[in-house]
Amino acid sequence: MTELLDYEPALGPEDDAEVDLLPFDTEPEVAPVPRSPATPGPVRLATRSRRHRAGALLPSEPALFPWLARRFAPGEMTLWVGPRVAVEPILERLYAGNARARGEVSLLEGANRFHPYRIGELGRSLGVDATETLHRIRLARAFTAYQMVALVDGWAREARRYPPTLLVAHDLPAMFAADEIRDDERAALLLHVARTLGTLVHDVRVPLLVTLGPGEIDRFPGLADEGPRWADLVTFVRGPGTLRLRSLRDDARLAFVPRPGGQHGIEEFGGGSAEEVIAWDVPPRRTARRSRNG
Repeated sequence: MTELLDYEPALGPEDDAEVDLLPFDTEPEVAPVPRSPATPGPVRLATRSRRHRAGALLPSEPALFPWLARRFAPGEMTLWVGPRVAVEPILERLYAGNARARGEVSLLEGANRFHPYRIGELGRSLGVDATETLHRIRLARAFTAYQMVALVDGWAREARRYPPTLLVAHDLPAMFAADEIRDDERAALLLHVARTLGTLVHDVRVPLLVTLGPGEIDRFPGLADEGPRWADLVTFVRGPGTLRLRSLRDDARLAFVPRPGGQHGIEEFGGGSAEEVIAWDVPPRRTARRSRNG
């Protein structure tokens, strides 16, 4: 797990070969929202049947999964806030863990940062075939703000027809930062997205995970007061060699600490700390000094 803190994800061209795009009917059925004159018309795609019966949200081990599972509630939104380099590795483990529990994720990708090969390998590390892991993720992504609004509308209808185990809206505001979108139009579009998510989660009664970067809550009009009911807010903070998660609802805290295999930390001996600690293996550090026998 040493890659947890050491990479900045970026979508490569080779990823496209493995992405299974979710076939939404993107024609809006709600009141029209402001659109650019250059916006393409609705695209209608064939709907496919579900290939899996939804299972549990996450497995009971390793320890990360029960901690994350306690942050979710049916019909409510869990918000993850933090830098992408901190949030996305945990998000990918969530996808793999959901596959291990025989669940199904419906993912709306706003930042175009989905890595099928890496997620498949994480699933394999949990004993799930890589292909099976990816088949349990139904993905849709947009490349403009107007496409994203249409996809959110289509997502709502798709999830009502085939409720998944978990809904994930990853970095949706990223599409709305373009300079050509006026401030008032951006606010109206995001407000429509927030309201649609609220109605969707209320109707399908499954957990919704929304991920945002630092400070993006204030740039998502309507999410706090007109969007889904909140189950929890989890903040992600990177430190020197560590990653810390903190839940707002119950002040539960989790730390990932690099530790060589077999090494124990002081937290294992008690002390009343409110923070859970999960260690991951790190390669031994080389030194310039030679060891001596005797």
